[in-house]
Amino acid sequence: MSMSNATPHTFPPPAAQLDLITKGAAEIIPLDDLSRRIEQSLATGKPLRIKAGFDPTAPDLHLGHTVLMRKLRHFQQLGHTVIFLIGDSTALIGDPTGKSQTRKALTREQITANAATYQEQVFRILDRDKTEVRYNSEWLDKLSYYDLVKLLSQFTVSQMLEREDFHKRFNDEEPIALHELMYPIAQGYDSVALQSDVELGGTDQKFNLMRGRDLQRHFGQQPQIVLTMPIIEGLDGVQKMSKSLNNAIGVNEPPFDMFGKLMQVSDDLMWRYWTLLTDRTQADINAMQAAVADGSLHPMQAKKDLARTITAGFHGEESAQRAQQNWATQFQKGGTTEDTEHLTLQRADLASGGAGFYSFDKLLVQAGLAPSMAEARRKRAENAVKYAEMPNSTDSLTPAQATFNMYEFPVTFMVKLGKKTKLVTIE
Repeated sequence: MSMSNATPHTFPPPAAQLDLITKGAAEIIPLDDLSRRIEQSLATGKPLRIKAGFDPTAPDLHLGHTVLMRKLRHFQQLGHTVIFLIGDSTALIGDPTGKSQTRKALTREQITANAATYQEQVFRILDRDKTEVRYNSEWLDKLSYYDLVKLLSQFTVSQMLEREDFHKRFNDEEPIALHELMYPIAQGYDSVALQSDVELGGTDQKFNLMRGRDLQRHFGQQPQIVLTMPIIEGLDGVQKMSKSLNNAIGVNEPPFDMFGKLMQVSDDLMWRYWTLLTDRTQADINAMQAAVADGSLHPMQAKKDLARTITAGFHGEESAQRAQQNWATQFQKGGTTEDTEHLTLQRADLASGGAGFYSFDKLLVQAGLAPSMAEARRKRAENAVKYAEMPNSTDSLTPAQATFNMYEFPVTFMVKLGKKTKLVTIE
């Protein structure tokens, strides 16, 4: 464990701090209090204590998990004390957030193994020497029966049922185990034990984070500021990033795979990734977006820069550059081999729905990459299709979607399914 040794001169001015802290944030409760505490830390030279908890329920992290970690990094860069809290005790309960049924309990052995893997991945983002690593078993496991009863007495059943998932399960007559009702209270007590100034969490965690404020008031502490971050969409651009939905990019994926998956992100989603998965300032991101809008920057170049930036963050600049070169060799027109089939399709044969919309499944079938529409749909659902948009294209094609829209032709795509790669021009 290590602590930040910030002194007054290490802190940027309040406006600069708020600019970085608020970047990408969904909600800050209350924002005025955050501004006040930043000014206090400047006046006293005492860093704020910033907490985020992670239950080690799975061994591998994906980029969706790193949204909170990157915001922790921002506080760390500003000189504040970052607490990476491993919920080894709360993991025994299992966070009920978003669950329609009681989670299966993990064993202590599973939790310990997962926690070790978490730390190895987390310190690709956070500065190990400036991160305070804590386990909530330090205090939760020491609570007596009396302590626990006193904690529970601060809340009512009706308060717990205000949680959307509990409320829905109650109305649907789905079982809610009593130990699940304890989870938000245990998480709230973490904030008391750590005397946190700010707690970070996803938008789906707001109920739990607010219970920390309640308990801190009860124990005579200043209630923490709650900062929620959006839940980022996966490669399909629709559902949240999840390994079970096969739309995730793993933190431990090899550089080439990470770069290639990031190149599949749609042009619209690309800007969310720039905001939530990089340290680039929002002003820089807005400038890039304006450059794409006025035609001075091609969206493909912006996407390559994104893929290289994120890949470099996990694997180093040299590996990221090599991944980009290998991707270009495999997918871009200049890197095609003589035996790569180049075929031309007519847009009328691919039309689907309204004007300007075309079927990706029809493209796969007509290109000879899938034997039927059903098989094409199945391969898309599996994210088995890879593609690269050629420089003369104006819109991004997302393979997980059924249709794409295109208004300028001809357009050329490199499409890969399994071992088959084809250069397809649509006229």
